[in-house]
Amino acid sequence: MSLYSYNDPLLTFHQEAGKGGSSHTHTHMLKKTVIHVMTPNVSSQTTTMELLDAWNDDYNGVVINPNSLPLSANAFVSALRISLSYWKSKGKKGVWLKILLEQAELVPIAIQEGFNYHHAESGYVMLTYWIPDEVCLLPSSPSHQIGVCGFVINHKREVLVVKEKCPCNCSDMWKLPTGYVNKSEDIHSGAVREVREETGIDTVFLEIVAFRHAHLMAFENSDLLFICMLKPMSFDIKIDEKEIQAAKWMDIDEFMGEGFYVEDPMYKKVIDICIEAHEDGYTSGGYIGEQLPSKLDGKLSHLYHAPTISYNKT
Repeated sequence: MSLYSYNDPLLTFHQEAGKGGSSHTHTHMLKKTVIHVMTPNVSSQTTTMELLDAWNDDYNGVVINPNSLPLSANAFVSALRISLSYWKSKGKKGVWLKILLEQAELVPIAIQEGFNYHHAESGYVMLTYWIPDEVCLLPSSPSHQIGVCGFVINHKREVLVVKEKCPCNCSDMWKLPTGYVNKSEDIHSGAVREVREETGIDTVFLEIVAFRHAHLMAFENSDLLFICMLKPMSFDIKIDEKEIQAAKWMDIDEFMGEGFYVEDPMYKKVIDICIEAHEDGYTSGGYIGEQLPSKLDGKLSHLYHAPTISYNKT
């Protein structure tokens, strides 16, 4: 169980870390705190210590400001120790510490002080520290990657297929265009983009007809692959020669006769579903995208749902 909700604004901040600008989590910004520490055995002498600049999250935790970390290792470890002690005295729980690439020498220091790795991106590493002497309730690092597959069929019942330029064992087979969704990109937008990048074909999104959930994929992450029905708006193919060795419009019956699809139950089922959706005029209950606002974060996002919902009364 995690202390943090699935749609936690704090996690949004982490994902956007390093982009600059302000975040709504900054409304919890703590005032710069200075404390006075008594020097041992010298009753009249105190040392002024400045805590690390940080703000509160919504779960009684602390997010350290990555842009105001001390420049020297000695100053950092001193401020980190006194800050952890102070936050513990205030009953704080989780501590989030993002260290930018240019201060990577601070990472082993934080690890020695009890921090753990959470996740990393090209420009930073995120570390966490759980203060209470109890089970840590911080959320784990992201566990899934999101892929999209575009099924594009024209009025001649020809499907858009590609051969990828890669050393894997599927490089010589005709397949549907696939790829990964970019950060902050909607599923349907990712499918349209991938098809355009690989084949030069412009499309519009119709519906999601299925998705596959697999585990222990790249870097032992789980993988979600969304099968998207797309309507072609252009027909002249222009491949991306960096990724694709060939692309063409292939008769659907010829495509279904390819050895891989005859022998592979998973992908045969995917193609069967796509053909059925096409022949039914996309009325078989695929998922369409509807953009809606949420009071949780004040933003618009896409809800994917069946166009109509009916309940069978028994």
